Amino acid sequence: MTRFKPEGKILNTESNMEAMATPSALIAAMENGSILEAKATVCDSSHNLIVDLGCMNGVIPREECALGIAQGTTRDIAIISRVGKPVCFVVTKICSDRHGIPYATLSRRAVQQQCMEQYISALKCGDVIDGKVTHLEQFGAFVDVGCGIPSLMSIDTMSVSRISHPSDRFTVGMEIKAIVRSKEPGGRISLSHRELLGTWAENAALFNIGETVTGIVRSVEEYGVFVEITPNLAGLAEKREGIEAGCGASVYIKSIIPERMKIKLVLVDTFRYDSPPSPPRYFFTGDHMDRFVYSPCCSDKFIETKFN
Repeated sequence: MTRFKPEGKILNTESNMEAMATPSALIAAMENGSILEAKATVCDSSHNLIVDLGCMNGVIPREECALGIAQGTTRDIAIISRVGKPVCFVVTKICSDRHGIPYATLSRRAVQQQCMEQYISALKCGDVIDGKVTHLEQFGAFVDVGCGIPSLMSIDTMSVSRISHPSDRFTVGMEIKAIVRSKEPGGRISLSHRELLGTWAENAALFNIGETVTGIVRSVEEYGVFVEITPNLAGLAEKREGIEAGCGASVYIKSIIPERMKIKLVLVDTFRYDSPPSPPRYFFTGDHMDRFVYSPCCSDKFIETKFN
């Protein structure tokens, strides 16, 4: 199966730069149907994208800027938001303007159509793919899964540890792994992430009783404070006045109880936490997962994801 990459991955590759170094190289890329990338510099008043190819300018007509623009199912913000960023395309023809200056007509839509037909349509639930975070909303993150095609990862699938906003886990532009959670009508996919971050036992094995470690307060309840010590593992500490979700905390690990899937913590101190999230640490490194069991085999609780 052909794997198409998120936009920006081939921008600075030698083959990509060579294909746009001269007009003759660009014509050869057009004849070969090569997928290229360059930065969009302007979105004009008609919502055509102007692209700097190096040897000449390129123009992506509005309806060729993305799948669904012509049908009205994709909004023009999908075009406007590409200014200053890499876009993929194929060259469809070389023209000259009224002053005789050559320019290339390009299509991003054609590349996205290839990506849908040759890659995304062939994906199965449970497949692990590369992605790039492009936009964050309260309800989830939009991830480029290939050639600028966005897929949604809802906030509840980002980790086992609950977060208040996707920015607690990701930053825009972050390159991540994702797992295909479901396939929707029309071939679109939705994504999950938590299954790649390890089981309870795998995460608990990173810590030892008696250690003092740092974490992030994720929620404050009547019965205690939940502190995330790694994205798929949180422990419970006694409640203390003045503690709010989102603050950093140093905690003493009092006990680790696999049978109850519990980490008991003692809150040592709190501090302001405003660092951006770190790139995810993945325990699963394969390319497909049929089933994920988070809970330890000795636990009374059973937490499972099946990808059908």
